Amino acid sequence: MIVAVVGDSGAGKTTALRNLNPKTTLIIDSDKKGLSWKDWKKSFNAEKKNYLKTDFPQAALQTLTAVNLNENYKHVKTVVVDTVNGLMVADEMRRMKDKGYDKWADLAASVYELIDYALTVREDLNVIFVFHAQVERDESGYSFTRIKTNGKKLDKIVLESKFPVVLLAKQLDGKYVFETHANNSTAKSPIGMFEEDVIENDLQKVLEALAGF
Repeated sequence: MIVAVVGDSGAGKTTALRNLNPKTTLIIDSDKKGLSWKDWKKSFNAEKKNYLKTDFPQAALQTLTAVNLNENYKHVKTVVVDTVNGLMVADEMRRMKDKGYDKWADLAASVYELIDYALTVREDLNVIFVFHAQVERDESGYSFTRIKTNGKKLDKIVLESKFPVVLLAKQLDGKYVFETHANNSTAKSPIGMFEEDVIENDLQKVLEALAGF
């Protein structure tokens, strides 16, 4: 199953990875900023082949494809892309001198292809995509939080529609939490997966909840 984690900078998106099993998890760090807890390098690093820094969407897709199809990666049960926005921004910057429609079409296609492929991977592999959030406000003051994208092409796709689970990361009463259902946002989850609208910011517990679906 694929999961989207959406939130502002500092909302605890990367922190939510802290309890994932390094023996069965591969993290693609497209922001190239490292992880957000003490001594993380002891568990996730290039030598263990469970941590990769790249902001090329094609490299992320190649890695996910290898994990899905290569027998050497059958032990991997979770792939994390943190963040998809890191891929989008880097791809846009590399195409900065390109002109015309094709630039935005290619940008949208590279992200769409990655997410769409994740929907086809083996049943025992979960893929977690981490996104920055964008807040829309109308003239009446109503606000709505959704996935932040680069370009109108990706907005038209409505990336949330590809995900059965969208979790909104935020701080509430000084604690990092996930919202599991829409509350002026695109957060959602299948009926019965989570009993509460607000849960602990812990993706390992989220994966345990996914196991029954």
